[in-house]
Amino acid sequence: MDIEVQLQQVFDLPPAQVREISQYFVEETVGKGEFFLASGQRADRLSFIASGIFRVFAQTESKEVTQWIGGEGYFITDLSSFLFDNSSRWQIQALTDAKILSLYRSDYQRFESLLPQWNVVEKRFIAKCFMVLESRVFDFISLSAEERYLQYFEQHKAFFNQVPLQFIASVLGMTPETLSRIRSKVGG
Repeated sequence: MDIEVQLQQVFDLPPAQVREISQYFVEETVGKGEFFLASGQRADRLSFIASGIFRVFAQTESKEVTQWIGGEGYFITDLSSFLFDNSSRWQIQALTDAKILSLYRSDYQRFESLLPQWNVVEKRFIAKCFMVLESRVFDFISLSAEERYLQYFEQHKAFFNQVPLQFIASVLGMTPETLSRIRSKVGG
C-alpha cells in the first residue's frame, strides 16, 4: 500500500497536504530479528510498514506477551512514547526483513505550524487509534477463543505462514495449546 493512500485514509487530508507530509517520511530497512524499538527507549519515530511484519511485545515477570502483529499498510510506534517522549513499555521487533517509511518526532512536531488544522487532524488520528483499541477490548470480552481465532484468521491469513504460532496465540489471549486445539477443530 502506498504511503500517500494510507495517509489519506488515516488523516483525511487534501491530496496536496498528503503529498507535503509524505515528503517527511524517510525510507529505512529493518532486518529480520532486529528491533525497531526496545523497552525503555523513547520512540522517536512513527513508521509506515511498506513491507515486512513486526510484533509489539513486552516481558512480564512470568511470560512474554505479544500485544500486536502488523504488516504492510500499518503504522508502528509506541504511541504514548512517541507523543509524550516517555520511555517505552513495548519492544517492537521485525519478524521478517522489512522496509519502513519513518517520520521522526522532530518533523512530526513541525506539522502544527505547517498545517493550520493539524490539531484537528491529530485528534482524529488518535481517536481512530482508540477506536481500534476499543474494538479489540470488546472482542476479548464478548467473543469466545474460537471466535477470536476465526476472526483473526480471516483478517490475517498470511501471518499464519510467516509468524510463529505462539505469537499469534499471545495476541489472541490464549495458550499455544489452545490455539492448536482450535486450529485442529476448525481448520486453518
